[in-house]
Amino acid sequence: MANAKALDKRRKSIRNIKKITRTMELIATARFKKAMDRATSANDYTRRITAVVSDLARAGLDVSHPLLETREEAKAAKILVLTGNRGLCGGYNGNALRLGIKSRDALMESFADVQTDVSGKRGISGFKFRNIEIAEGFLQFDDQPKYDEVQVIAERYLREYATGAIDRLDVTYTKFETVARQKVVTETLLPLGKLDGAETSVDDSAKKGESIYEFLPSAESILEEVVPTSFKVKLFKCFLDAAVSEQIARMVAMKSATENANDMIKMLSRTYNRARQSQITGEIMEVIGGVEALNG
Repeated sequence: MANAKALDKRRKSIRNIKKITRTMELIATARFKKAMDRATSANDYTRRITAVVSDLARAGLDVSHPLLETREEAKAAKILVLTGNRGLCGGYNGNALRLGIKSRDALMESFADVQTDVSGKRGISGFKFRNIEIAEGFLQFDDQPKYDEVQVIAERYLREYATGAIDRLDVTYTKFETVARQKVVTETLLPLGKLDGAETSVDDSAKKGESIYEFLPSAESILEEVVPTSFKVKLFKCFLDAAVSEQIARMVAMKSATENANDMIKMLSRTYNRARQSQITGEIMEVIGGVEALNG
């Protein structure tokens, strides 16, 4: 039977750990709610700006743009993998890392030059551990990524695409669908692709070939602003989804850790009680034996 004092010390240690995991669960819950509100708002804006370009296409207007067209001779590609700066979030970082490496390997089969950018300490450490070269790492993004910070990266990718430094940009991140469902995906953000097949629409009249917009000074000048903005918003949405998914994963992991701590405390309490009873019984038997020895 285990020593009762050692069991009691271990039980107190697990109780302290339980307090930490419970606190982290509450913090992750609060951060998740804030991050989800931002992601939901960005999702509405992303759908709206995509719908605008889609309606222009349905109205028969020329929406050709370099960012929408796939290049015939594509030689260089870049992949951006979004992970977290911290751990204790279950398989969140590991899943993104594995899919990022798999997607990178797939790109290397089609492109002569493939570069890898990584956001998050965990992802950077994972790639370095596997001896995979990283073009650039980003550590400034937390649970509330700012649009201005993402815009700087987005504009650099746009310049690289415009100058021919890259012909394709993929992003691997954890996509937020519902509170109960998030999945790791790899999406191609550059080129943006044809938007005339989008299902969302601002108005049915655009489907009939009638433009619902008046352009000043011209449709071309508007598109020059709208299409790059569409890319920036989509990239920002990837960062927001990743932030929400990370907080959900941490919330679930800490809740599971707290529940496991409760189970261990109950098990140790039962073992401690049995050990204590056995110890008390032994002490009583020693007293009785001593009394009998004195009387004899």
